[in-house]
Amino acid sequence: MTDPLVSAWASDEDAAADQTVRPKRMSELIGQHRVREQLHLLLQSALRRGSPPDHILLSGPPGLGKTTMAMIVAAELGAGLRMTSGPAIERAGDLAAVLTSLQHGDVLFIDEIHRMARPAEELLYSAMEDFRVDVVVGKGPGATAIPLDVEPFTLVGATTRSGLLTGPMRDRFGFVGQLEFYEPEELEQIITRSARILDVPILEDGAVEIGRRSRGTPRIANRLLRRVRDYAEVRGNGVVDLKAARAALRVYDVDELGLDRLDRAVLAALLRHGGGPVGLSTLAVAVGEQPDTVEEVCEPFLLRSGLIARTPRGRVATASAWRHLGIPAPAGTVVGGNPQGGLSQTPDLFSLEP
Repeated sequence: MTDPLVSAWASDEDAAADQTVRPKRMSELIGQHRVREQLHLLLQSALRRGSPPDHILLSGPPGLGKTTMAMIVAAELGAGLRMTSGPAIERAGDLAAVLTSLQHGDVLFIDEIHRMARPAEELLYSAMEDFRVDVVVGKGPGATAIPLDVEPFTLVGATTRSGLLTGPMRDRFGFVGQLEFYEPEELEQIITRSARILDVPILEDGAVEIGRRSRGTPRIANRLLRRVRDYAEVRGNGVVDLKAARAALRVYDVDELGLDRLDRAVLAALLRHGGGPVGLSTLAVAVGEQPDTVEEVCEPFLLRSGLIARTPRGRVATASAWRHLGIPAPAGTVVGGNPQGGLSQTPDLFSLEP
């Protein structure tokens, strides 16, 4: 039932398409103003000193541009770029082979660095601090550690779950950047830029409509743009405008808030249980998905949108969820994290209505 159209995780199609529309330099990057300014200062200072900058950790949800920023770092430094991922590094020897092949000043990008095997992570400590790795040859009492020098390099680590990084690993990064979700106006700029690169005719109202349904994520925005383009070419006049965007996203079951079928199924399941609380496993069975899928793909956006809330007893639907599905909310429905009529007088900060 899972619809990958509004999933922030990259598909094979995304990987190919992103190569075309990715910004290549810092000046081309849209959004992330705070991290962009901080990175610019870090890189310019390193260039003036003539030495590699401190190691960089980029954290945040998937699809916000961590890989793109790593590529930009290498481009701004005029350095080579080596790319790998944490799950691909299963043994310390795998990482040692990569490290010893780096040239002076190269950038090593490790995606999902929190999933790297512990032996490889421990080997990385000395490489990051002392630019040296100790390779163990042999087994048992006859094993010998051979120290190998590593050329000075900059590690750019990316993680979607910074809380899973060990303390020693986190402490070795000189710069930590937290990427935030994009505003609809920024997504509109990204969509317009991507349409220009892909040679897709687009009107401003079409870009606005796609941007506000993109869940604050550029990867989703570019994916929706490609689907609306397909619809416009087959059933329209080839121009991505407001009418084409609305019609196409209706076909692909992406509603005005950016919710897909799974999101709405989760909300509907909660409402069938009176709004909750409902446990994660029960919710997953109700929508026919694995608990991990509901927790990692669907729940983060519903929480951020204020449509559901977590309680010690399980997930509950907020008043905004009832309104979005067009069902009157019963008395006692959670509003802004507090039951209606409770002691808290906090207004509905998460309300999606103006």
